[in-house]
Amino acid sequence: MQPLLKGESITKKFGGLLVLKDVNFEVYRGEILGLIGPNGAGKTTLFNIISGLFPPTSGKIIFEGRDITGLKQHQICKLGIARTFQLIRPFNDMSVLENVMSGALFGRDGTVDMEKARERALSVLEFVGLKKRDVPAKSLTLHEKKMLEIARALATNPKVLLIDEVMAGLNATEMEDTMKLIRKIRDELGVTVIWIEHVMRAVMSLAERIIVLAYGVVIAEGKPEEVANDQAVIEAYLGGEPIEQ
Repeated sequence: MQPLLKGESITKKFGGLLVLKDVNFEVYRGEILGLIGPNGAGKTTLFNIISGLFPPTSGKIIFEGRDITGLKQHQICKLGIARTFQLIRPFNDMSVLENVMSGALFGRDGTVDMEKARERALSVLEFVGLKKRDVPAKSLTLHEKKMLEIARALATNPKVLLIDEVMAGLNATEMEDTMKLIRKIRDELGVTVIWIEHVMRAVMSLAERIIVLAYGVVIAEGKPEEVANDQAVIEAYLGGEPIEQ
């Protein structure tokens, strides 16, 4: 089976700082892939490269057999790769509905029809369970803002969704609801998910496969139970303590 998305020898330097070194990965259509590692491992930098925020210093990103390395963010979004951000970035003074409409207007469908964008935004908001539609985004709770972030990304009609630490700051009930939503995104919408997460219980129970980054390199890859028992992962990630599953 051909990968939907892959990285070939991705290296990124910021000045003299080497953040990623020869990172190779493959993502297959319809999977939930976890991306874990300690702070500073290069996880969000890899997302930034995939989504076009900046190019790699060297290496290639291949999507559906096409080299997309160096394309701009809006070009990559229109091809079908959307993302959320670790630091939530809503348009604070716009309504929830308007925030999600912005995704529909600038996503893969490329429509400039406001009514169609509104219909898609309403459908996505119902899908993620966000009932507040006409209030300013800044008035939402943390969990609601994270759902808005996912909804805006889904409104672009992606083939691949990059989710960056959506569990941070959520309580146990909110985490459980968010896990159900991630599974629903894959199962009902057919969207492939790549998910950066520090909440091990969540990612270990939901991802079918996990890639571990440490100090800018891939140190392990495999099923959750394989990764959890990998000594290199235990040492790099938790200083020798077993990973909670």
